[in-house]
Amino acid sequence: MQTLTLPHADDLLLTSGQTQEALAAELRFLLAVKLFELHRLSIGKAAEFCDMGKVRFLFELGRLQIPVMNLDDDQIADELRDD
Repeated sequence: MQTLTLPHADDLLLTSGQTQEALAAELRFLLAVKLFELHRLSIGKAAEFCDMGKVRFLFELGRLQIPVMNLDDDQIADELRDD
């Protein structure tokens, strides 16, 4: 697996109130959400990217009021196939 490093201000952890691990997990999730919204990742790949199961990822999208059914026909077919 490749690693991406993001430079940040020294006080980011302090102002976020999170541990480095928690902040990294939140940033991975938010990036996965945005890539899903831009149709660059499927639900399954976005969930995998942020180390979540599909059901939990779908739940989190719903909690954030992000539509999950903005897929084209090919994407819907891909999502319905067993992994």
